[in-house]
Amino acid sequence: MIKVLIVEDSLVMQQLLAHVISSDPDMNIVGYAEDGEKAIEAVKKYKPDIIAMDLHMPKLDGRQATRIIMETNPTPIIIVTGSIETKDVASSFSIIEAGALAMIKKPPSLDHPDYKKDSQALIQTLKLMSEVKLVRRFSTVKKKIEPPVIKNITNNEKDIQVVAIGASTGGPLVLQKILSLLPKKIPVPLLIVQHISQGFTEGFVEWLRNTTNFPLHIASHGEFLIPGHAYIAPDNFHMGVERGPRIVLSSHELENGLRPSVAYLFRTVVQVFNSRAVGVLLTGMGHDGAEELKLMKDKGAITFAQDKESSIVHGMPGEAVKLNAATYVLSPEDITTALITMIQK
Repeated sequence: MIKVLIVEDSLVMQQLLAHVISSDPDMNIVGYAEDGEKAIEAVKKYKPDIIAMDLHMPKLDGRQATRIIMETNPTPIIIVTGSIETKDVASSFSIIEAGALAMIKKPPSLDHPDYKKDSQALIQTLKLMSEVKLVRRFSTVKKKIEPPVIKNITNNEKDIQVVAIGASTGGPLVLQKILSLLPKKIPVPLLIVQHISQGFTEGFVEWLRNTTNFPLHIASHGEFLIPGHAYIAPDNFHMGVERGPRIVLSSHELENGLRPSVAYLFRTVVQVFNSRAVGVLLTGMGHDGAEELKLMKDKGAITFAQDKESSIVHGMPGEAVKLNAATYVLSPEDITTALITMIQK
């Protein structure tokens, strides 16, 4: 049984979350806490496998409680939030920085048309994240670590014109790291598909923009790609490219159960750029983009998969590795160093 701790200051929402979580026979609610201070004590008492953590609470909020828990009793934490306002979502990502693994919407009332879908997403996320192995986060100041030098990778002789990146669970922090390390005037555009709960994309982009100072945009249909800028797929649209090069947004059917999908991005990128593209598949559950990364590699493109050691969930990059779809299997820091090496003009 998976032991779940619910941290939520609203009694009504506590009851709704309990109803959803208890509906799964593999999950057992071991306790409740209505503020951050009580959450810290409850973790010591109940030793849960996973915590469903609210953001706004009295005494200690979700961010403060998460940081303390990760420093004292590391436990997988999922942020369960009811607000999708851009500023609130951007603020919520600070809890990801503090150590939470993912963020997901609170399920709506039982009579809401999205109740079943959102409830299933919550249960699936709690189950998956309960298996993640964590290490203690210490509050002491960390030494600055320079990005490692990649051996056996020299300046790419091809004319790289675009970098396509796919990510899912655990992706936000990895993308933050990569964009923070990349030079702000790189000579190619970046196209990014990040699987994220609908309604969170604007806040996600604002958080990334504020914490990396990298030029980021939510992609618009028909806009031309600008070197040194990154484009994030919007909610409920596949993002691809066409000659120009310009962005194409599509409402075509789901791929791998997803829209946007990494598969659609990689497939259109290789159709337009062929071997002049770089494909990167980062941490995430499932297999979205793995076969298409192989397609990119087969067409002569350089491809990367995040290594297992640094991945929160090694599903997507792991599937790519099984298919021999990755030219290189590296950590995010090493992927970034390799990208810088290859795109230098």
